Amino acid sequence: MAEPIVAQKSPYPVELEAGKTYFWCACGRSRKQPFCDGSHKDTGISPVAYSAPEAKKVWFCGCKSTKKSPLCDGSHNAL
Repeated sequence: MAEPIVAQKSPYPVELEAGKTYFWCACGRSRKQPFCDGSHKDTGISPVAYSAPEAKKVWFCGCKSTKKSPLCDGSHNAL
């Protein structure tokens, strides 16, 4: 299995739509960060589905090191 690539050392702020499912890029290779574009093929890393319970702003992890995937937990501060 490949290691995730740091896409950026800060989170991505995203306005969510209630009831919509988002697929967060866990490998760091997507060109549509923070979302999956299929670039994880053959890495052994899969995107993480996140269903928005309500319309609100959240911060998706950009460093791919979070322990609360797909949301930022501040892990980028230690990179």
